[in-house]
Amino acid sequence: MKPDMKEKQAHRGRTARPASPGSWLARGFVASARGLALSAEMIAQCLFTVVVLCVATLAMLGVGLYLLPGTLLGARRLASLSRRRASAWEGTGIPAPYRPRPREGSRWQWLITDPATWRDLLWLLLNPTFGWLLTLMPGALITWGLFGVVMPAVWKPILDAHSNNWYAMIHVINPATAWLCVPLGAAFMLAGVAVAPLMLRSHGRLAHFMLAPAQRAELAERVEYLTATRSDLADTRAAEIRRIERDLHDGAQARLVAMGMTLSAAERALKNSPEAAMALLVEARHNSVKALADLRDLIRGIYPPVLADRGLSEAVRALAMDSPLNVEVVNALHGRADAAVESAAYFAVSELLANVIKHAHAQHVSIDLRYQHGSLRIDVTDDGQGGANPSQGTGLHGIERRLAAFDGILAVGSPLGGPTMVSMELPCVLSSPKTSSC
Repeated sequence: MKPDMKEKQAHRGRTARPASPGSWLARGFVASARGLALSAEMIAQCLFTVVVLCVATLAMLGVGLYLLPGTLLGARRLASLSRRRASAWEGTGIPAPYRPRPREGSRWQWLITDPATWRDLLWLLLNPTFGWLLTLMPGALITWGLFGVVMPAVWKPILDAHSNNWYAMIHVINPATAWLCVPLGAAFMLAGVAVAPLMLRSHGRLAHFMLAPAQRAELAERVEYLTATRSDLADTRAAEIRRIERDLHDGAQARLVAMGMTLSAAERALKNSPEAAMALLVEARHNSVKALADLRDLIRGIYPPVLADRGLSEAVRALAMDSPLNVEVVNALHGRADAAVESAAYFAVSELLANVIKHAHAQHVSIDLRYQHGSLRIDVTDDGQGGANPSQGTGLHGIERRLAAFDGILAVGSPLGGPTMVSMELPCVLSSPKTSSC
């Protein structure tokens, strides 16, 4: 089960492409059906607009002020539903433009001073007024065309009942004129199917124009996001430095100190007891070997040599060979990314494999590496018990923070019972191993 990344992409202001059937005919019918569903949704928006006007009138008269915050929140929910529809059906990702609620101040003040609230209300007023022209037109053309196709079977009862039968530009008074409606009706149906995707996308652009954050708000949100990721990156780097210092202090440094003390003892014992001095020198040599091994392990934890020498795909293969699980690596990368991006991706995969070993009770893991739409994409799938959740402290939150420092995203699909699929995307540019840039 593939995880869906559309929600995160919309939050970041990217455009999500909705899944659609293959043939243009199927796409047209699906788009027209969605347009009719949006038209039905506009009826609810129109009724809610009447409710808003009534509550606003009562508020101006001094009564019903307590109803206004709840009414405005209801308007937000309807506008948010339109944003989700635009992302899922119309291929237009619309991020939420609302300001966060301050710790101080009333809910009324927070709602009434947010410009997005007024834009939501304007959308609820204008969408049922003009939006239905875009969403209802394809369905109307198809329905009218279907009426023309069946005209040979229905023209006589209609003419007997109304003594006059017009269909488009044809005055139907006999079988010959009724059969002329068939090709005209088919043309209407084809026109409705053809314009339905275009009308749906146009409605999506209208929703984006009305409901997306203003440029200033979008820039402020972007600055806030970059500030948060920069803070996370600084915390991660500080924690990494503390880990390196701790490993050096407890590992290689302690062994080097012990080796120095052993060599001093061997120096003192050299004249009086050469055999004891020789034993101390052997011990010092063992300590030097262990200190060197500790330093090599520390270097692998900072930036593995196989990653620097042979690239991400071979480094991931090395992880797969060291894993106790059956790990399959599929590599579709043709080039190298920047060293920092490769390092982030490598340690993310390493952490994911560690999570699978500890928590998933899986037997087989598949790792798919590829470059797609300007991003390095890595899919890690296991056949374990599922139920992975980034909010439950399974290490996924740390991976998400690591990727966010490079404007990357993490998506998790893990139903109970499995399988689990974790997808990572890191924007970058692939190049030759000698000249990589992101």
